[in-house]
Amino acid sequence: MLSLSMIVRDEAEQLEECLASVAGFVDEMVVVDTGSTDATCAIAARCGATVHQLAWPGDFAPARNRALELVHGDWVLVLDADERLCTEARDPLRRLMTDPDLLLINLLRREEGASQAPYSNVSRLFRRHPAIRWSRPYHSMVDDSVVALLQREPHWRIGQYGEAALIHHGYRPELLAASTKAQRLREAMESELHQRPGAPYASAKLAGLELAEGRPDRAIPLLHTGLSHCPSDAHPERFELLLHLAMAEAEDHPDRAVAHYREALALPLERRLSLAAGLNLAGLLLRLQRLDEAATVAEQTCAWAPELALAWFNLGLIQRQRGALPAAITAYRQAVALDPQRPESHQNLGAALLLAGDIVGARQGFREAIDLLQGQNRADEARALAQRAGDLVNLSPP
Repeated sequence: MLSLSMIVRDEAEQLEECLASVAGFVDEMVVVDTGSTDATCAIAARCGATVHQLAWPGDFAPARNRALELVHGDWVLVLDADERLCTEARDPLRRLMTDPDLLLINLLRREEGASQAPYSNVSRLFRRHPAIRWSRPYHSMVDDSVVALLQREPHWRIGQYGEAALIHHGYRPELLAASTKAQRLREAMESELHQRPGAPYASAKLAGLELAEGRPDRAIPLLHTGLSHCPSDAHPERFELLLHLAMAEAEDHPDRAVAHYREALALPLERRLSLAAGLNLAGLLLRLQRLDEAATVAEQTCAWAPELALAWFNLGLIQRQRGALPAAITAYRQAVALDPQRPESHQNLGAALLLAGDIVGARQGFREAIDLLQGQNRADEARALAQRAGDLVNLSPP
């Protein structure tokens, strides 16, 4: 039996889609509401969930532990309302859960709309074992209890589903801007660092928030301190610290940033988890006009995640700068095929086709880009592109 365990608050806009993504996959849905004032509870009940109420305990771990106490399944899947289970992951996950020695299955999560770190690894599917508990006041996780359990019961194994199993929408800029999530995270991280100065995980997360809010001068000391406290074998934390340090120094010290990105890429992580460093390094090398190096890194990122439109788009930019028009056109076409709603890919494909002498293809690319910009309420950009492209090709219908 598989149970879904969730904690929610004021998630009426997202919850139904989340629950629909696991319908027929889980045998039980348990939702713990921590004080919603909208239709969250009614939606959960309508979708077949058992709804419980809990006064907000002050941080996420005790709330998640309460939700965990209420499920009955042999296995537990934990989702947030802004996450969706990928349909294609259902059968492989069912097969993995039949392994009697697996304690936990790490899930690859794709961050929809994230400009950095498009993938993350989350420990959200595990056996309902009495020793597994949530800890940490923010970004709570079961990892600490799992490590302790493995030391006592070493016969257990950790599994990994290598393809994207979850889609996460919560880091889209417009969603963050409309919520108090960033401030609540900041307060929790600052509190932990006050108690444990230099804690690598908190240092990386708080520095990432400082960078997102445009304060690299505050991020850099945090990152150096975090690295000095980070064990050499703590690969995910070390990667995130190096990634953010490279981002913080890219503008004023690009050579240092290149070195930090390369050090991060050398860590023994699953390649999709290293994508942010690869994408950023390729872009920085392009800016520095180290085009052959940039192309090599960009080709690697496409090989690591061939489903990622941004990787192909970046490769197209680099190949065009190198003068390799056929390779640029191929990369742009792949970016368009993977994400046909991105006007920049159509625009750049049109420009590359124009340089290659394909007037018909160029016209089509520019028209697609203009139509998409208009449809996305980016009218000023659409007009500007129509003016520029109209000076080069006839955009009127044949």
